[in-house]
Parts: sequence; structure tokens; C-alpha cells
Amino acid sequence: MGEARRAGADPCDLRAPPKFRPGACLTLARMDSRRPFLILATGSAIDSVRRRLGDFPHWFRVAMGLPRDAVHVVDARYARALPEPRDFAGTIVTGSGAMVTDREPWSEAAAAWLGHATRAGHSVLGVCYGHQLLAHALGGRVDWNPRGREMGTVWVETRPEAAGDPLLGPNGSGFHAQATHRQSVVGPPAGALVLARSSLDDCHAFRIGDSAWGVQFHPEFSTAAMRAYIAARADAIRQEGQCPRRLRRDVSAAPRARAVLRRFVARCQRR
Repeated sequence: MGEARRAGADPCDLRAPPKFRPGACLTLARMDSRRPFLILATGSAIDSVRRRLGDFPHWFRVAMGLPRDAVHVVDARYARALPEPRDFAGTIVTGSGAMVTDREPWSEAAAAWLGHATRAGHSVLGVCYGHQLLAHALGGRVDWNPRGREMGTVWVETRPEAAGDPLLGPNGSGFHAQATHRQSVVGPPAGALVLARSSLDDCHAFRIGDSAWGVQFHPEFSTAAMRAYIAARADAIRQEGQCPRRLRRDVSAAPRARAVLRRFVARCQRR
């Protein structure tokens, strides 16, 4: 995918299903005193979208406001071993066209890595599939959203519990965000604090401990990416009784959703 496949020197980007064993992670040689961020890719953008706009790692890096050498991309689907969490300031887990409920071997290995990293206090932000995978890794339950597909620019309501949260608290009572998903976290992990919800998803964001978050919405999506995804899914959207033209028309910028990503970066850099 995009940047991940171009990183030919990346020892983690190997075409074999990964297996995770604590203590068996690859170690990243550090080039300077500031640790990079790990972007753990779990999928690629739709082909028609990727050809026009690039792939998920690029979207995240731009939204995070980071230069190329401040991120390290590993594609979880092909990595023979996942890197040592302590080599990174924090980890972003991307979205995917896969489904967590399929329990694919690479996904289960990534879940094991996430569980180990999170319990060790590593900073993690899971997005969409990454949000669901983090919940699954920590004992939560993921399934098909009983309310159906959620797509487009949606209103995310923050819960009272989010008031003091360093990522979502500054967004007040709610904010607009881009979303596209059919599965959801239907049972948060034990001990997780549910921070936000939408009209179609009761767990749009959660935090566990003080360093791991999952968000169902896409802080990295531009309006162009959101409209392109709606166009690519137009037939399925119509079959489900929604109007893709209306969804595209209603897409709007979501700066407060993107700010969640920037706050994660700033928090990790201060640690």
C-alpha cells in the first residue's frame, strides 16, 4: 500500500503472515533522539481512491503534520514480525476493508501485539478497523453494526465522561467527523471509558488507561477522500436505501476531528 510498499528498506514489510511473541519484536535503528511514530497499516484505500489521492499512511502523516522521516510504516498484513513498541513515540492503527470478525491470522497477530503494547503503557490510537481491533485485543466485542452502514460526515456527540479527556475533551459537546464502516465495537473492553457516540454507533470512541484510544471516525480523511469513498460505494448505498448524492452533498470539513489526531501526536511527543 502506498508508502508502505515503497519502503523497500523496511525490514518489517515482508510478504509473510506475522506471528507475535513478546520479546520477539524487530528493533528499529534510531536515527536521532526523537522517536518516530509507527503507522501500522491494516489495509489500503480503494483502488480508485488510492490512484487519485494516495494511500492511508500518506493521509495520516499529512493530517498528523509530520515530515516523512518522522513516521515508520509497517503493513500488518505482510510483516513477518512487528516492531518493538518502545522504539516509537506512539502507534496509529489504520482502517481497512477487512473485517475484524473474520479473525484473519495477520489481524489476530496484530491484535496480540496491540494488547501487549497497550498493557505495557505504549501510546496507541486505533482508527476505524484499528479502533475495533484494539477493542478486540483488549477483550471487547466487535460485530456487524445492527443499525447498518454509517457513511459520510456525521455528528459525533461526546459523552460527559470525555470532559477531562486529553484528546476529545477540548471538542466540547460534539463535533463533525468523516465515517465509513459497517462493523462496530458493540461491547467495549472491561475498564474502557466510552467517550463518544453517534446516532448509529454507541461507541464512537473509547479510552483505556491513560495512553490508548480507539475512534471509529476517520480524523485523517479529507473531504475529497470522503466524497470519493461515497462515490465508490454508491451502488451499495442505494441498495441499502440511502442516497449517495445526498451523502456527497452533505460532506463538510471536520477540523475538530482532525485535531484529535494532532493532540495525540503532541501528547506522545511530550511523554
